[in-house]
Amino acid sequence: MAFLIAAFTGFAQNSLDGSIRNLGKSKVYLMSIYGERTKVSDSAISDSLGRIHYTLPTGLAPGLYRIGWSKTGFINLILNRENVKFETWATSPEDSLKILSSLENSLFRSFFLMGKTSQMKLELLMPIVDFYPVRDEFYSKAVSEFETIQKNQLNFLDSTSKKYPFSFAVRMEKVSQTPYISPSLPPSSRMEYLKQHYWDKIDFSDTAMLRTNVFADKIISYLAIYQNNRMNQKQLETEFIKAVTVALGAASVNADVYKFMLDYMVGGFDKYHFDEVITYIADNFQDPFSCEDAARKSALQKKLDNFKKLSIGKTAPAIEVADIKGNNINLLSLKNEFTLLVFWSSQCPHCTELMPKLKAWYDKQKPKRLEVMAVSLDTSRNDWSSFIKKEKLNWINVSELKGYFGKAEDEYNIYATPTIYLIDREKKIIAKPITWRELEQALSENVK
Repeated sequence: MAFLIAAFTGFAQNSLDGSIRNLGKSKVYLMSIYGERTKVSDSAISDSLGRIHYTLPTGLAPGLYRIGWSKTGFINLILNRENVKFETWATSPEDSLKILSSLENSLFRSFFLMGKTSQMKLELLMPIVDFYPVRDEFYSKAVSEFETIQKNQLNFLDSTSKKYPFSFAVRMEKVSQTPYISPSLPPSSRMEYLKQHYWDKIDFSDTAMLRTNVFADKIISYLAIYQNNRMNQKQLETEFIKAVTVALGAASVNADVYKFMLDYMVGGFDKYHFDEVITYIADNFQDPFSCEDAARKSALQKKLDNFKKLSIGKTAPAIEVADIKGNNINLLSLKNEFTLLVFWSSQCPHCTELMPKLKAWYDKQKPKRLEVMAVSLDTSRNDWSSFIKKEKLNWINVSELKGYFGKAEDEYNIYATPTIYLIDREKKIIAKPITWRELEQALSENVK
């Protein structure tokens, strides 16, 4: 069965053959990769021995692709105008993977295995380099080994790059490679060196790398340099703002990569509610392809513009949504001293845990200073109304029954539930709690 993938200028028609042992007959998907996003291109049924064969379309766009048969059962392979043969085990696909035919994937596999082993060794040696007595003979050996491991990685990349200068695997490894760290640098200087030089040798003009996960992985690794377990949310946000400035500054030489990194980081920081970082990004960066005409703005630029409107101290955007009886409720018309705007869903486990706790707090108010406007992202009226009746949610319940695609959800950049805004009488946003503990604290500090 041929995979139905968008055509790209090319010449030869190639094949993909694999043996996935212990799989048996099963649906196997081919997925293109873009950052952390995968998109199913086609599927096929393996035979009783777990064997698959595909004839790839002429001109398949070179990139990293995923062959997957379950949530945890998959391998990533480079498809770049060559025949590919592999074998693996269904239960441990990555560890048991063998490349039988494919220069690109043989190189890709070599880089992966060498990097995995080197990283493990460096992590074991790092405490010795940092804390072992300097005058001890073993310290000198550890330092020498620390240098050798890094140099071997760099030399292998350099020699492979000279031999196969146009290899897709080599180009991926050049993005993934971590800068050489001298063991003579103290720990604090080492981190500062990495922060400033992490992006030095990246070829941002190679936009084919966007059809892989290397830039997404690079961003995650870079952000990890800026954090430690002792930091609170505020401190993390301060550090991440520094990271964003360096990373986006480096990527600004290419609009396509810059937009990918901007969009990826905004999505990640939004998911974990790093609101100050998002507000900083919205104030200082913009989609390079965005048009000034508001009607033609990109989705990314609209998201950034909305984040500016949703920071603490700003007036809450006006929304009007029908309640369970069909009456339109306007947020700005509510007269209570405080309003808690909650975006939730009866299908969200975190929401169904939160709502009963909030209900108990809400009912204890004397006098009632705060009203709750609960905007459901349900698409089933029955699911929505059943949960309301079951938990006796006697506040304002509204929904467009459009999931994440309602006007209210778009106005408030809703990408996860629950999302909560505490609003004062003047309809200013005064808190954006994430957890029940944070919500309790916000309520105790403001709704006394």
